[in-house]
Amino acid sequence: MRNLFTFLFRYRGVLVFGLLEVLSLILLVRNSNYHGAAFYNSSNAYVGQVLDWRTRIYDYFRLVQVNQGLVAENAALRQQLYPADTASRVAATLPVSPDSATQARLSQSGRPDSLLLGQQQIPARDPDYPLIPARVINNSLRNVDNYLTLNVGTLDGVKPGMGVLAAAGVVGRVKVSSEHYATVTSVLHSKTSISAKIARDNTFGSIKWLGDDPTHVLLDYIPRQNKLVLGDTVVTSGYNAIFPEGIRIGLIDSFVKEPDKNFWTVRVRLAVDFTKLTYVYVVTSRPKMERDTVETRAGVKPEGEEVRP
Repeated sequence: MRNLFTFLFRYRGVLVFGLLEVLSLILLVRNSNYHGAAFYNSSNAYVGQVLDWRTRIYDYFRLVQVNQGLVAENAALRQQLYPADTASRVAATLPVSPDSATQARLSQSGRPDSLLLGQQQIPARDPDYPLIPARVINNSLRNVDNYLTLNVGTLDGVKPGMGVLAAAGVVGRVKVSSEHYATVTSVLHSKTSISAKIARDNTFGSIKWLGDDPTHVLLDYIPRQNKLVLGDTVVTSGYNAIFPEGIRIGLIDSFVKEPDKNFWTVRVRLAVDFTKLTYVYVVTSRPKMERDTVETRAGVKPEGEEVRP
C-alpha cells in the first residue's frame, strides 16, 4: 500500500493530466453534435470488429445448437409458406394482386420470396419495404438504455433510422452504421417510442419501455372508456412509416385504471425474446423520406415517432 501511494505521489502530475484529458474528451463528445457523431461512427467500426471476432469464436462452440435452431425455424417457415402439395409451391398467405400479369409471374417462378415477420407476411423484395438479413453480434439487456450490434452496415444498404424486425416481431431502430456494422436502439430503451394499435379494434397508442423488465413494455394513451381484453394482440400502426403496418409487438398481459389518469395503464408482454435474439431483418420504407419532408414542412410530428438518443 505504501508503494502504491508513493507511485501515485511521484506521478501525480501525469495522472491528473490524463484524468483531465479524458474528462475534456467526454464533455466534448456529449456537448458537440459533430464530435459526438464522429466519435460514434469511428468507435462503431472498431467495437463492431471486436464483437464480430468474439461472436465467431462463440458461434464455433455452439454450432450444433445453432444448426438445430435453424433446422426447426426452416421447417416452421416452410410449413407456413407452402401448402402440402409440393407440385405447386406457391405461398398460400402471400398477398397477390388480382391482375393476370402478377398471377402469371407467380405461377412461372413457383417460389415467391417472402418472410413471415411478426405474424405479418412480408415479401423480401417488396419495393416499399426491402429487407436486409443480419446477425446480432452484441445485445445488452441490463441497462436502462439498451442497444444491439449487427454485422451489416452501409455497404449492405443499412442507414440510420431503419427499422429492425425479428421473426417474432419488432426489435428496434438503427442508430449508427459504419461500413460493416450497425448499432440499433432496442425496444428496451428509455427513449424508444413506437406507434402501435390493438389489432382487435384498431385503438391507437404508443409503446414505451419502463426500464426494468425486458419482457414487458407499456402501452400508453388508451382511453379509459375503451374495452380491453387480456391477450389482445398489439401491432405496429404504420403511422411513422418505420415499420410496415400490422407487425406484431406483443400481447396485453394486464391493465389497470388509475384514479388520476384518463388512460389505461396497459402492460404488454413482448413477442420477441431479447435474451435469445440471434437473427434479424433490417427494413426501410422508401416513401419515408418524402413523407418526412412533407410533414416537416407542415410542422407535424409523426404519431409515435421514436426518439433518437
